[in-house]
Amino acid sequence: MGWYPEIVSGEWRGLLAAGIRGLFRAISVGYGWVVRYRNWRFDTGRAKVHRLPVPVVSVGNVTLGGTGKTPMVAWLVRWFLDHHVRVGVISRGYKAPRPGASDEAQELRRQLPGLVHVEDPDRVRAGWKAIQQFGCQLLVADDAFQHRRLARDLDMVLVDAREPFGFGYLFPRGLLREPIRGLRRADVVVLSRADMVSVAQRDEIRQKILAEVPQADWVEAVYVPVELVNAEGQTVAVESLAGQPVAAFCGIGQPAGFRYTLEQCGYQLIDFRALPDHYPYRPWQVGRLADWLSLLEVKAVLCTLKDLAKIPQCHLGGHPLWGLRIGIELIEGQAALEERLRALVGKALEARLV
Repeated sequence: MGWYPEIVSGEWRGLLAAGIRGLFRAISVGYGWVVRYRNWRFDTGRAKVHRLPVPVVSVGNVTLGGTGKTPMVAWLVRWFLDHHVRVGVISRGYKAPRPGASDEAQELRRQLPGLVHVEDPDRVRAGWKAIQQFGCQLLVADDAFQHRRLARDLDMVLVDAREPFGFGYLFPRGLLREPIRGLRRADVVVLSRADMVSVAQRDEIRQKILAEVPQADWVEAVYVPVELVNAEGQTVAVESLAGQPVAAFCGIGQPAGFRYTLEQCGYQLIDFRALPDHYPYRPWQVGRLADWLSLLEVKAVLCTLKDLAKIPQCHLGGHPLWGLRIGIELIEGQAALEERLRALVGKALEARLV
């Protein structure tokens, strides 16, 4: 997001920054009225909610930017597949050049070959397609916490441990998509990247959130490197580059999280470029990356799987190009979450598909 976080976080000081924050604050008031009115319509039944004939698990957040939803979606899909449920993913397909080609869809397909993933801004329509055309018994709705037209059986919300409350303001003055009290709709709250803050900070976040949503189960998650993958699907161990000089880049919502993971792998990070979220990687943009990398003396170049999906080549700037596959590990609350998921397995297997 470039300069934007520096403005809303208050890191960028001075009269110009203060003026921009003031403008953003005024706009956020109007945005807040729209959000509250929309939620009021759903809360009072004035806006119709559509229920599908199979269970729906929603994975979302209340802030802008990446909270690590894709690894969580992949974890859920694997869990349901292990329990013999035909599961599909539905999503909006944000900034997809064509249906089924969003960053998230390509990353999930790389991890889960054969996955049913239907993209449509209308999540209800996407759900019906997954059921009728592919026989899905259960759906995971990616980034759907605010898509309230679709009824869900389990609402999971991810909160980034590093900035859980969006700097305390609604967009554009802060990063909140809706007021924090919207968390009251959640059944499960997942604190993502929990290892990036202290235990005391995690406890403080937990107390603040559970004060708003005491009925929710609390889960803490960390993201762990799994393997390095290239454009041809070849894999090598994460440890194969430990201690070696590497360069890295990414075009995701939270580049600091990716950089932290690289450092935890023990790589000697020579240079790092954070690109805008959902970076398109057009040929001339890839060429500029290659020019930058060609000047560096490194053993390899690393990016996320979302980035790699848009760069179909095994070398960049004369260096091997690898995507780091990241998985999720639940360090607290897994038993309670799985109890909820097991209840949905029964519903899924009993569902009458139409």
